[in-house]
Amino acid sequence: MSEQAIFDVFVIGGGINGCGIARDAVGRGYSVALAEMDDFASGTSSGSTKLIHGGLRYLEHYEFRLVREALMEREVLWAMAPHVIWPMRFVLPYHKGGPRPAWLIRLGLFLYDHIGGRKLLPATGTLDMTRDPAGAPLKRLFTKAFEYSDGWVDDARLVVLNARDAADRGARILARTRVVSARRENGRWAIETEDAQTGGRETVRARMLVNATGPWVDRVLGDAIGKKDVHNVRLVQGSHIVVKKQFDDPRAYFFQNPDGRIMFAIPYQGDFTLIGTTDRDFTGNPAEVRISDAEIDYLCTSASEYFSEPVTRQDIVWTYSAVRPLFDDGASKAQEATRDYVLRLEGQNDQAPLLNVFGGKLTTYRRLAESALDKIGEAIGAKGNKWTATSHLPGGDFPATGYDAEVERLKARYPFLAASHARRLVRLYGTHAAKLLGRAASQTDLGKHFGADLYEVEVDWLIGQEWARRAEDVLWRRTKLGLKLTPAEIAELEDYMHGAVNAAA
Repeated sequence: MSEQAIFDVFVIGGGINGCGIARDAVGRGYSVALAEMDDFASGTSSGSTKLIHGGLRYLEHYEFRLVREALMEREVLWAMAPHVIWPMRFVLPYHKGGPRPAWLIRLGLFLYDHIGGRKLLPATGTLDMTRDPAGAPLKRLFTKAFEYSDGWVDDARLVVLNARDAADRGARILARTRVVSARRENGRWAIETEDAQTGGRETVRARMLVNATGPWVDRVLGDAIGKKDVHNVRLVQGSHIVVKKQFDDPRAYFFQNPDGRIMFAIPYQGDFTLIGTTDRDFTGNPAEVRISDAEIDYLCTSASEYFSEPVTRQDIVWTYSAVRPLFDDGASKAQEATRDYVLRLEGQNDQAPLLNVFGGKLTTYRRLAESALDKIGEAIGAKGNKWTATSHLPGGDFPATGYDAEVERLKARYPFLAASHARRLVRLYGTHAAKLLGRAASQTDLGKHFGADLYEVEVDWLIGQEWARRAEDVLWRRTKLGLKLTPAEIAELEDYMHGAVNAAA
């Protein structure tokens, strides 16, 4: 990137909002650069409950605009990326004396069915838990349940695919590149960046700056841009536990806790159950967030209120935590703070414009990006039209209901693949699975075996196409195979990647 290059838009932050904005902007004809200080989705975006959902509980806080927008986005995103997003049914057990009366739940589900433009997702219904298989793992107290539809998403892959598509359309995507400072000069932004691996610095110039750094948004305003004593975000920690498989049913559970919070128990990676989330205010460094003992106890105790077999610490195989950067609307409780997004445009007269992004959720990232593009157009002149609603993310160019057919196509082309391996590859890469496998004609052609069904050919693809540099990038964000590999296998993968990355440098 030369000293003289002037981009239309420079985005700071490689989470879902930053990558979504960069993709939309470059697709409209803006010249775009994006810098992420670590790996893509290494912050909030990979620490979600991994749902594409309307947010049933947000109706209690009268966030009808947010819920309607999110509901409408479910099928849009499913069509955009049917390999990493798919429908899921949710079972909401009910008993008399629970936190919410049946009429309120029915009202919420009625709204859920009718305000979001649902076309493919099935409608809500009721279940007799004494007869339905969903009742088997639960306490006999729960004889009735409501059932509704939402979506599941591989959150980190959604982020990486947005970054990949932005790059394919011409954006300059800089991973592991920290913005040291950003200052206004002659009606432009002069942005000094530092490569985290080499320490090399350079100055990039842009007409407009977008601060989409999630929980770091206020810190970037203060440390990099020089706006001190700002406070716009409320940091809320959400933690999850992954435990041994608690049930065989493909549906997820929506549990209501006595304190009014809700919690999900979701089938995860075939052999596990994902349970979360918590909500508590956070004041530390977002990069150092970790689940607390109190959160572990809370999640185990809450799940055990529903499951007939108690969930214990001994069942836990993995935990993760993230900090959600909610716009500080003055709510007294963390779970009551708005999940809606707020965009603030700064820069008057001849000042170079700055757009700060606060809040937001995975489900509405595309709509947030469209709103951001409205602000960008207002600031530096509009280009192009809205386009992302009918687009496909890389590998997603097959029908929303065509996953099984895509798996069969891959198996027919590569008959040596185990069925489970083919399904995993299509789930991660969609139609690009065939590009990844290339001319492989046998298992041997896949190269070195690292454990589970991870082979050299896939690791090389992730290094070359998806900016993976460390084992954790592959195992915990791009594939989730960290749950399947042994410590020795992980160490071997780390050694291989270190050599491959250095050889390519």
